[in-house]
Amino acid sequence: MGMGRRAALSCPGADRRRTLGPLHLLLLLALWGGTGYSQQQTQCRIQKCTTDFVSLTSHLNSGSDGFDSEFCKALRAYDGCTQRTSKACRGNLVYHSAVLGISDLMTQRNCSKDGPTSSTNPELSNDHCNFHSKVTAREPGAGEKPQPNYLFCGLFGDPHLRTFKDHFQTCKVEGAWPLIDNNYLSVQVTNVPVVPGSSATATNKITIIFKSHQDCTDQKVYQAVTDDLPAAFVDGTTSGGDGDSKTLRIIEKVGGKHVEMHAKYIGTTVIVRQLGNYLTLAIRMPEELAIAYEESQDLQLCMNGCPSSERIDQGGHLPLPVTSNDPPSSLSGQSRPTYTLESAIAKCLEKFQVRHIYFHSCVFDLLTTSDANFTAAAQSAWEDVKALHPRKDLWIIFPTNGNLGKTPPLPAIILGLVCLVFVALL
Repeated sequence: MGMGRRAALSCPGADRRRTLGPLHLLLLLALWGGTGYSQQQTQCRIQKCTTDFVSLTSHLNSGSDGFDSEFCKALRAYDGCTQRTSKACRGNLVYHSAVLGISDLMTQRNCSKDGPTSSTNPELSNDHCNFHSKVTAREPGAGEKPQPNYLFCGLFGDPHLRTFKDHFQTCKVEGAWPLIDNNYLSVQVTNVPVVPGSSATATNKITIIFKSHQDCTDQKVYQAVTDDLPAAFVDGTTSGGDGDSKTLRIIEKVGGKHVEMHAKYIGTTVIVRQLGNYLTLAIRMPEELAIAYEESQDLQLCMNGCPSSERIDQGGHLPLPVTSNDPPSSLSGQSRPTYTLESAIAKCLEKFQVRHIYFHSCVFDLLTTSDANFTAAAQSAWEDVKALHPRKDLWIIFPTNGNLGKTPPLPAIILGLVCLVFVALL
């Protein structure tokens, strides 16, 4: 069986008819992909990937100069296309057959995984490292251009997590945890305890890996730790990409306190800040790239949230407060002003006019740590939402009652947050 499949996929360079064998096979896959089987998975784009590959290679002559180079470029483009649609194509027989065929052809042709790729639209070849341009050019002449769907994820405070699905959680997650781990980007954070005896933690280390992508950029690694927020990757460079394209670059907004990374080739923006002794993170990424990962990579806090065993907020159900007036002590032992519920609310109202979830997080963090820097962290996290979140109607997760300029009666969620503080300290 294995020999039969190998024979069908073989394509020696000297025989044009045999070279076209795999192309005919992949064309059949493309036609099969147009049947009802593929229509069951409307988000799977394997038919588009295959027909693009066939159009790029059907005119090639194996006896001409540069055949191997052009064929390998087309294969790499095909491979990249299948990777981008891998998540949506799970269980699709056409997709898995195409992946096997690509692997065989790359081995037989000695094609490297890394290198230049063919463009299905030569007029846009100079923009193949611009994600937004590639998306809007997918259906030329179709009237209104398609726009990519972006997702937002943020982490700040004790820590509070806003997932790609706009779920808001408060978690323990002590130690190293992956926020994102897909085919294009990996982000890992390390969290440490904030106060003695508390399960609440905060982030003191962030590692970001921009994975190599065709000829747009080599792999770049960024790492920040408390009191060391560099404006460069670990190799000392500040950008990725050849020449003046700079498809990946770091911009320092505030020295040692605020940096931004813009990855044009994957349409992604990352913001890292230091407030007090801890770090915050905000990311915007296209949905089709964020979901491009394997089953083994499913532990991603931005995608799937914190494990239930790591949740402090107990699935959003906040218990009644317990009786205690003893404020938490600082992990560092430094003397800080302590906060009552009333003074924490007053402090956070200095930063927020609307009592949305970021205001509630501010109150929770002040009651937990007595560290006013967490107020600034909550405010910065809210500013990052407004800068990066693609949908304004989803900025405020828990709408207020409309009393924007007045102090309304103590809401039930604040009472729950008081209890959360003491639950975290147990």
